[in-house]
Amino acid sequence: MPDYVLAIDQGTTSSRAMIFDHAGHVVSTGQLEHDQIFPKAGWVEHNPEQIWNNVREAVGLALVRANVTYTDIAAVGITNQRETAVVWDKNTGKPVYNAIVWQDTRTQPIVEALGGDVGADKYKAIVGLPLATYFSGPKIKWILDNVPGARESAERGDLLFGNTDSWVLWNMTGGVDGGVHYTDVTNASRTMLMDLDTLSWREDIAADMGIPLSMLPEIHSSSEVYGPGRPGGLLPGVPIAGILGDQQAATFGQACFTPGTAKNTYGTGNFMLLNTGTEKVPSKNGLLTTVAYKIGEAPQIYALEGSIAVTGSLIQWLRDNLGMFQDAPDVEWMARKVEDNGGAYFVPAFSGLFAPYWRPDARGALVGLTRYVNRNHMARAALESTAYQTREVLEAMKADSGVSLTELKVDGGMVQNELLMQFQADQLGVDVVRPKVAETTALGAAYAAGIAVGFWSGESDVTANWAEDRRWTPSMDEGERERLFRQWKKAVTKTFDWVDADTQ
Repeated sequence: MPDYVLAIDQGTTSSRAMIFDHAGHVVSTGQLEHDQIFPKAGWVEHNPEQIWNNVREAVGLALVRANVTYTDIAAVGITNQRETAVVWDKNTGKPVYNAIVWQDTRTQPIVEALGGDVGADKYKAIVGLPLATYFSGPKIKWILDNVPGARESAERGDLLFGNTDSWVLWNMTGGVDGGVHYTDVTNASRTMLMDLDTLSWREDIAADMGIPLSMLPEIHSSSEVYGPGRPGGLLPGVPIAGILGDQQAATFGQACFTPGTAKNTYGTGNFMLLNTGTEKVPSKNGLLTTVAYKIGEAPQIYALEGSIAVTGSLIQWLRDNLGMFQDAPDVEWMARKVEDNGGAYFVPAFSGLFAPYWRPDARGALVGLTRYVNRNHMARAALESTAYQTREVLEAMKADSGVSLTELKVDGGMVQNELLMQFQADQLGVDVVRPKVAETTALGAAYAAGIAVGFWSGESDVTANWAEDRRWTPSMDEGERERLFRQWKKAVTKTFDWVDADTQ
């Protein structure tokens, strides 16, 4: 058996390749950012061909930096930005349009038309999701309705759809020369098109959206051999054997295998998942019911998810759009210059509000301003907004599941911000725990692939490899904790009803 497993992490801002050893340690990394394309307000796109080129280059970098070749790789796992829709021609391999990103809000008219008199919960009992611009299905419909010739090509059977996992897998296994068109249950559960009970596409919902079933990838488990790497590629013959949507991959990498365990990923947005076991728990409090993972022939495991659209991307916005600092980590240095937020609250509803509100009419707001507030207070308010939004999701999870968490496992880029992590513990009232390997998204995909080929024996190896790095314990006075959160809730209400019928 070769010594390593490689994971491809195709994320919202970059594509990475990471090589892991049997202990779950990072051996090497290759990473390249791709362009963020904003054609109009509320529209967010990526170039799928640039993504594929970057994936290949990232894999090459990781192999070179580890001083290994494809013969040293036991398997490849893929994890990806979910809900980002790619539609391409299976005969040419060319996308018919840019990938429409999960943050994109252009499909709001489609969503409202689909809901009709029933509203946002029309399909929720079947797919676990409310009708929202977030998910892939309405994005496919937009492309077929708006790209000249796309619908005719789709009806001829010439077009394929996938989230970016399917796009990368199809290209890695041969593309137009025999590439496999598969996805896994976690990605399929984010399209609004998969029945959560049967794990199969719903022909009636696809028909409602005008999507030919021939476009949809074949649904597989999260851990099995899908196919070998293409001949002539960087990984010829290496089994591609794991696929997990990024948040489910982080849940797997954090060893959240027991019902009631949860993790929160701090990335472009924040995503908290609570393992509910083999029980599908419907949400009454603005959460999503989703598939957490499925290992081979074993039963699928479900989760409740709270999705927050804007957290880390707010820090990028302060850096890129306002020029407040040069490097994202500098936000902590600025925030530490002041003792509190100065009364200012930043609600980053740039793409509307996701969980637990699901308000597409909301837009971002900075409220509570006085002449006392300076840019350091703004930096602190931006960090605090991440913690407040997470608390809202955690309280919704408790209401839905009846489970009171005793601690929260965290991962993602922002968990290096110790000011934020302490404030998060203070707002939640429970310990916040960071693992030694914070790159749990890529690690989870590696584990899924490695388990499929016998590199790891199963979930027990994942649990054995997990190790704690740092723990933050609540220290804030209860009265102050509640006062701050009350003010936050008031600030959120100021973002509602901003988008009118005649507003683009």
